[in-house]
Amino acid sequence: MEKLIITAALVGAEVTRQQTPHLPLSPREIADEAIKVRVAGASIVHLHMRDQFGNPSQDKALFAEVISHIQTETDLIIQVSTGGAVGMNAAERVAPITLAPEMASLSTGSVNFGDNVFSNPLPMIQEFARACQVHHVKPEIEIFEGGMIQNALTLVKQGLLHAPLHFNFVLGVPGGLPATAKNLLFLLDLIPSASTWTVSGIGRHQLSMNTLGIILGGHVRTGFEDNIYYRKGVLAEGNAPFVSRLVNLAQTLDRSVATPLEARKLLGILPL
Repeated sequence: MEKLIITAALVGAEVTRQQTPHLPLSPREIADEAIKVRVAGASIVHLHMRDQFGNPSQDKALFAEVISHIQTETDLIIQVSTGGAVGMNAAERVAPITLAPEMASLSTGSVNFGDNVFSNPLPMIQEFARACQVHHVKPEIEIFEGGMIQNALTLVKQGLLHAPLHFNFVLGVPGGLPATAKNLLFLLDLIPSASTWTVSGIGRHQLSMNTLGIILGGHVRTGFEDNIYYRKGVLAEGNAPFVSRLVNLAQTLDRSVATPLEARKLLGILPL
């Protein structure tokens, strides 16, 4: 198997300090958290930002500040979110791509998201894909439903995405595909054979989906964006414990963990 790439989604757009006091919010706190997950074994950090009140923000200046800290102090691959938060417009969501990070998430379809709808109409998806091309950003195709894979393949035909693609299967979102082994295998059957892939499990499904990802030869995402509990009823004291657990699990399963440089090579990203 390829070496395992661990992505740490440090903040997300939904979790609050009321839910966990360990959530990093300021650019400096997020950068410090990135340093900790790098030491623990992560190769990629997936970034959302928060404003001074703790609300989700796609403010380009906030992203620039935390990216500067992380690039100066680590060798991590930085992956910005173009999802932002439900209700944000396209201009807000695409702004961080103009900073030319190495990676960005790209959701290729709309999905019910709890009581809301995470809206991604085709013209918006095409706009985000073009922005990735212009700024030489590697997209991570974010998949909540099977039809989103077909949308991604359509973008390949249109010349807006280029193989080999890298997918992230986000399973267990209320309104999206449930986090089951059967559904993960179903999605894997739909992607081109040369693709790389990561799996993210929401809430209590995080560890089981990550375990399947390790066993099946894929890659994994963990962190506060997806889950705040280390085990039932026990809050994780930061993102690093999640990463350390996956490193230990991978070692138990005789699978090596990729460094950021090795992850760049696996994903086709040129090294810094």
